[in-house]
Amino acid sequence: MTFVLDASVTMCWLFLGGKPAERAYALKVLNTMKQAETMALVPAIWGLEVSNVIAKAEMKGLLSEAQSEAFLEMLVSVDIGADAATFSRALSDTLQIARRYRLSAYDASYLELAMRMGLTLATLDQDLQKAANKAGLKRFAAA
Repeated sequence: MTFVLDASVTMCWLFLGGKPAERAYALKVLNTMKQAETMALVPAIWGLEVSNVIAKAEMKGLLSEAQSEAFLEMLVSVDIGADAATFSRALSDTLQIARRYRLSAYDASYLELAMRMGLTLATLDQDLQKAANKAGLKRFAAA
C-alpha cells in the first residue's frame, strides 16, 4: 500500500498535539506504516519542512536534541520515499494547483504528488484536505 504523507501528520507523531481525533488519526497512519509493504511518498520539500519544525522547536526549548534524534531514528525505520519530480513540477503543475485551490506551494506539492500518482493523501491540514476533496482525492484511511 502506498500513499502520500503530509508533514502535518509527521509532526503530530513528534508533538502529539492537536485534537484527540487528529492524534488518533496520525498514530493510525504511523501504525499502518509499520506494516510490511506500506510506503509513504512525500514531495522533496517534506524533509525541509520536518527539519525546519524540529530546528525551531529546539531553539524554543520545546525539544532536546536527543528527543529530535530519537524521532529521526523512528522516521528512518518506516518506508518514506521522496519524489524526484517535485522540483521539475514546482513552477508548472504545482503552481497551477496552488492557484486553483488557494494553497501554499508547499501544500500544493503534496496535492500534486497525490494527483499525479493517483494516491490517497494522509493529512491533518484542513485546507489541504478540502482541496484534495475538490480534486476528487480521498483521505488516506489508516487501518
